[in-house]
Amino acid sequence: MCKDLNVLAIETSCDETSCSVVKNGRESLSSIVYSQIKTHEKFGGVVPEVASRMHVESIYVVVQKALLESSLNFSDIDLVAVTYGPGLVGALLVGIQYAKGIAFAIKKPLIGVNHIEGHICSNYIVHKDLEPPYLGLVVSGGHTFIIHVKDYTSYEILGETKDDAAGEAYDKVARVLGYEYPGGPKIDEFSKLGNENFIKFTRAKFSNGNSLDFSFSGIKSAVINYLHNSTQKGIEVNSYDVAASFQKSVVEYLIDNTIEAAKRTKLNKISLVGGVSANSYLREKLKNRCKDLNYELYYPTLDLCTDNAAMIGSAGYYRFINGYTSNFDLNASPNLKLNV
Repeated sequence: MCKDLNVLAIETSCDETSCSVVKNGRESLSSIVYSQIKTHEKFGGVVPEVASRMHVESIYVVVQKALLESSLNFSDIDLVAVTYGPGLVGALLVGIQYAKGIAFAIKKPLIGVNHIEGHICSNYIVHKDLEPPYLGLVVSGGHTFIIHVKDYTSYEILGETKDDAAGEAYDKVARVLGYEYPGGPKIDEFSKLGNENFIKFTRAKFSNGNSLDFSFSGIKSAVINYLHNSTQKGIEVNSYDVAASFQKSVVEYLIDNTIEAAKRTKLNKISLVGGVSANSYLREKLKNRCKDLNYELYYPTLDLCTDNAAMIGSAGYYRFINGYTSNFDLNASPNLKLNV
């Protein structure tokens, strides 16, 4: 395709209001993210109704700032991409309705984007040489997948969590350890002060011995039971040791299944994405395993790990050039599955 395509992208699936202008799926001309963490931390988690209202209050300013930072106007925009699921239904609707309004006003195509596909595409912005096929590990607060990325819009799920996502388990364990919200970064930070071999939290075993799926609720429950039993027995607990031991169990689980998937598919390129891809321990351990096996490892910059519109713009671009567009009856799909 000869002409450059500028994508205006909007992301409001949870508690970040974000807008970005992305050129040709690979170059982020602007990326504005308004985070609601300070508001939600007093509740210990995201309150959906509050999140929706805050998206309404901030989306106009976020979009205007994204255009200003890109040095473009609405007349320079070729496509409008927006997350339509999965996520919080009220939050999604704010972004969808705003994106529809822009697309209708400037008479440009509307592209609905799967949030998970957005995470997969986040590495295209950082690593210009990354092209399918490769193996993707998506790890966030709401999702954990091992995916064979066959092409830019073609995927095969090889493994997924059967209960809690890895990031969700991190947040829940952080809460019982008394750490502030969001808990995942706190566990990453405090684990550096603890003994990761203090206690072994075993992973779940599936009846299908060849399964690449995950179950993190068992590890989370084991931590809770350990803390409860220690309290009953009057044993003083070093939370840093518990956090480090928990993190080691989760990360080893993620890496072992991912490397096994790479061996089965004979893929030597691994892309780590999602909010938990910012975890320093996971990055370091996976990097070392990939180095030992002579695999290539790709992960985004920290600003592209968490929810952002740049990744939605990249995904929207690739969906458009592969023939996908959305109608103006596009609706929120809070439980949207990845197209395979």
